[in-house]
Amino acid sequence: MQSEILIEKLLEQTRLFINQAERLKTNDLHSLTWKENEMSWNILECLEHLNLYGNYYLPLIDTKIKNAKCKSEFDFKSGLLGNYFAKSMLPKEKLNRIKTFKDKNPLNKHLDSTVVDQFIAQQINLMDLLNRSKNVSLNKVKIETSISNLIKLKLGDTFQFFINHIIRHLKQIDCIQEKMKKS
Repeated sequence: MQSEILIEKLLEQTRLFINQAERLKTNDLHSLTWKENEMSWNILECLEHLNLYGNYYLPLIDTKIKNAKCKSEFDFKSGLLGNYFAKSMLPKEKLNRIKTFKDKNPLNKHLDSTVVDQFIAQQINLMDLLNRSKNVSLNKVKIETSISNLIKLKLGDTFQFFINHIIRHLKQIDCIQEKMKKS
């Protein structure tokens, strides 16, 4: 895939994330914290989970882009592992559950609407990083995963993984809102 086309696609997706989060800001705290049961996440917990990952990946990506010595190439070729991770994050027809690492699990944390503001700020930061990444190699710049700093993904794969993870949890928020309407 052409690097520029990939970045433009990811920028457009991120704009949609911001729009969805802006709509969430119109909800009251009761609907943002509504849960189907004690073990399920509410809307704020979904966003806080994403914020926790953003707190890890966004500064790391920023540093790697700042320190990158390799210029952008015309094509981006996804790595085997990176492609697998990115695709595994996409939601299936029936949302498949994936075990969350304890340090990224916001279950029953006391959260307020500032979580939505933080999510939006991270998406704006992500857009800046995507734009800046146009000048570096999506193939040669490597990002350590949150799983292990021994596992490194290409910058292009990291962006796709990170954004697919957001898609997954925004779909989860859609499901929560549907269940809330029915309750």
